[in-house]
Amino acid sequence: MVHALGEIRRVLVPDGVLIDLRPLEARWPVEIASGASSVEVGRLTDLPIAIADDEAATRAMQEAESRGWFVREREEFFSYVYSWDTPSEMKEFMEDEWEGFEKLEDSVYQSAQSAWAVANADARVQVRVKMLITRWKKK
Repeated sequence: MVHALGEIRRVLVPDGVLIDLRPLEARWPVEIASGASSVEVGRLTDLPIAIADDEAATRAMQEAESRGWFVREREEFFSYVYSWDTPSEMKEFMEDEWEGFEKLEDSVYQSAQSAWAVANADARVQVRVKMLITRWKKK
């Protein structure tokens, strides 16, 4: 990753900006949302490869900063919400898209199914992902 950051620095215009936007592993909550409220029914399990990727990205940015390639100008965290009509749609998506990175434990899936079944007709299942956005300026 440090090599890639070096290439970005090489082609970036003077005083150019690099945006680091990525999810952070944080045992993301699974929620049942209805109307203006949501209820957490459990959390996903972060798998080792996802944790390692997260740590590697952080180390690479720290290395680029220590080499004086970029200066951190601003950093914030925010939530990004994935939303599905049913718990089974969430499970299917996770098996297709997040396999090896996030795990939906059976107990969390069952809790989501139960809470969704007794919720209002407009209830949706959602996962709230912790996101990081950092603005870096080329030195």
